[in-house]
Amino acid sequence: MATKLIPRIPGPRLGRKEIYLPNFTLQLIRTPNLPPTYATFIVPLNLNKLDIRDYLWNVYGVPVLSVRSYIQQQKIRQDKPGAKRPSPRRWYRPRSIKKMTIEMEQPFAWPEAPESFEEWDKDTFDAANKDREEQEKQFRPDSRKEPTKERKSIAEQAKALLEGKQKWVPNKIVEDEWEDVGEEVEVETDVDVSKVEKS
Repeated sequence: MATKLIPRIPGPRLGRKEIYLPNFTLQLIRTPNLPPTYATFIVPLNLNKLDIRDYLWNVYGVPVLSVRSYIQQQKIRQDKPGAKRPSPRRWYRPRSIKKMTIEMEQPFAWPEAPESFEEWDKDTFDAANKDREEQEKQFRPDSRKEPTKERKSIAEQAKALLEGKQKWVPNKIVEDEWEDVGEEVEVETDVDVSKVEKS
């Protein structure tokens, strides 16, 4: 008894490049300004339009109608990122980023963003990033020109005094601040201080 084969839907004509275990990653980007039938990916620089079309069809079963790609050049920075002490006037340009925008037949809806990020401990991550940025600012060549935190707080206090938001309160001298140990005694009584003659 012969079994009937399940008819398979013929897909688009694809390339013959076989990729079993890909050593690259595709990063899907949120693009609220594009229609829902478009999706944008950050891809490796050596990936071409045919590769992303084959990959999306074979892995996810998504037919791609058209692909647009462009390479975004990064800004020049001082020294390499992650350096403990950035060297001034040593310029470094990070590797360019390649982006591909594909057009699909069916629209894709992004899941809603979570309201709270407590499960991922985002508060600690943000605090660590802020602390790292403050430490990096200390080693920059122009860090001496920027005012310190103490100077900023003194300027804010002076501004509040001038605007009348705060009142000036002088330091009060407490009479019983010093201990009274007895009568006053002059220490050096035998020192002869002669007058200086004018010439």
